[in-house]
Amino acid sequence: MYYSSGNYEAFATPKKPEGIDKKSAYIVGTGLAGLAAACFLIRDAQMPGDHITLFEHLPLAGGSCDGIYDATKGFIMRGGREMDNHFECMWDLFKSIPSIVNPGETVFSEYYHLNKEDPNFSLCRVTEKQGQDAHTDRKYGLTPGAATQLLKLFMSTNKSLEDKKIDDIFDDEFYATNFWTYWQTMFAFEKWHSALEMKLYLQRYIHHIDGLPDLSALRFTRYNQYESMILPMCKYITDHGGKILYDTTVTNIVCDCTPEKKVAKKIEYTQGGVEKVIDLTEDDLVICTNGCQGDASAYGDNTHAPVVTVKNGEGPSIEMWKKIAAQDPAFGRPEKFFAGIKETSWESWTVDTANKQILDAIQKICKRDPLSGKVVTGGIVTCRDSSWLVSWTINRQGQFQEQPEDHCLIWVYGLNCWDDEGDFIKKPMYQCTGIELAAEWLYHIGIPEDQIMELATNECNTTPCMMPYVTTFFMPRAEGDRPKVVPDGSVNLAFVGQFADTPRDTVFTTEYSIRTGMEAVYTLCNVDRGVPEVWGSVYDIRDLLYATSKLLDGKKPAEFLLPTIMPILGLLKEPLTNNVVVDLLKKYDIV
Repeated sequence: MYYSSGNYEAFATPKKPEGIDKKSAYIVGTGLAGLAAACFLIRDAQMPGDHITLFEHLPLAGGSCDGIYDATKGFIMRGGREMDNHFECMWDLFKSIPSIVNPGETVFSEYYHLNKEDPNFSLCRVTEKQGQDAHTDRKYGLTPGAATQLLKLFMSTNKSLEDKKIDDIFDDEFYATNFWTYWQTMFAFEKWHSALEMKLYLQRYIHHIDGLPDLSALRFTRYNQYESMILPMCKYITDHGGKILYDTTVTNIVCDCTPEKKVAKKIEYTQGGVEKVIDLTEDDLVICTNGCQGDASAYGDNTHAPVVTVKNGEGPSIEMWKKIAAQDPAFGRPEKFFAGIKETSWESWTVDTANKQILDAIQKICKRDPLSGKVVTGGIVTCRDSSWLVSWTINRQGQFQEQPEDHCLIWVYGLNCWDDEGDFIKKPMYQCTGIELAAEWLYHIGIPEDQIMELATNECNTTPCMMPYVTTFFMPRAEGDRPKVVPDGSVNLAFVGQFADTPRDTVFTTEYSIRTGMEAVYTLCNVDRGVPEVWGSVYDIRDLLYATSKLLDGKKPAEFLLPTIMPILGLLKEPLTNNVVVDLLKKYDIV
């Protein structure tokens, strides 16, 4: 497997790998990573579809990319997915997956035209004082000290950040900035999360820094992620003969390991309560999703709070990974990511309403008609003075094809789940019913307090979901804590998903899952075509200069950031007069 960039490799169709017809593939998990691996096996490795079997613990595919209607609870969206125009592996795949909504379109072309015609941007990113615009006004508000801390993180090596927390790098001066408000709530970073992951995010998306304050860097699917992405992939796989076994739990992959060679020998799983085993040869490829952020999700309803019943580290994919990891150090250290549920969880809730008073309050904030079928909030709106640190968003309605036309679905989430009382509901978030969670949100969008409980009770249907492991992959880590996509010496075993390790890319993204699936297939099957490298904006002087100007709210670095660079710029100024470097500095408003 090798990386490439540009159209030369992107337009290539690989030759059929030698010996592929005698190989089979077993894929553990049908999240984006597992489904992507199956699609790449069919399209690029040209493996016969009836040689591919996927195992899924749940009764439906999609992993954490969900969106369902439950007749007993209502519409449920645990989370949303924000896409980027430089998700190279994702678009490489989706250009080949037919849309199931628009005949003749692919998932990519459908998505491309949608976001061209209805571009995403926010008209109110942050509120305070019960729905009033906080007027962050696209400013980052970085002080010289805060900017210096951010620069130090950006320039740090991966090795120097191993096992370090964000709080080891930054202080209260940084946390008081608009930058941190945007960053924390958009990506769900906490102060105890990995400084290394934050640095990787900074470098990965430096070309989109200017889109952070108004979320104009983001793109979204027309419907929820399950209908827009997962169902088309499942149809592509099954149309080619692939099999998806639901309600099937893989409990272990038994391997024969030496320092030089690692071979998966058996798959142990349960199906319908019956324990089963598949014996493997070296021609049987195993592509395993080790760990799942949605494991052990707990659901509530209007009158019941979700109750997390697992203890830390329990859950089918986690327990499977622990068994695999016990066989060889190259298979990772799962315990590093499960320090405690309070540190890796947040709660979200889906509000379904058709009430005009609520829709008017929404429109007052986002300045768009929530039922227009077009961009509404343009990404999350953060209630900055919320004790739960609540954010909410409304994507294009309807989010479900079967959603009533006059109904609006709002996705809300809060980062402070466990200890802080709400501002209207005086109890911690995790103890709240759907009605109480809706009430807290209504308070923060400006509904009069004496009307909140009536509206929350009679005009909203609210389904809460507590996810105990949703940010486990953000916990501080070091090299080797995540297994490589294909561990050194592995003959037929690969790992995919958010807990597999691939260089430079960032977890908690659709691209990361799809990239690991592509790398697994290309490596195990020896596909002779380049995997698109992670977009290289961090090495592009134009992007770096532009980001610097934006981060400093237009101030000149020499006047603002580091007094120590002023003598350096003075030395450079004369020799570089009329030089292309000076032209670039002027173009991006650096000098």
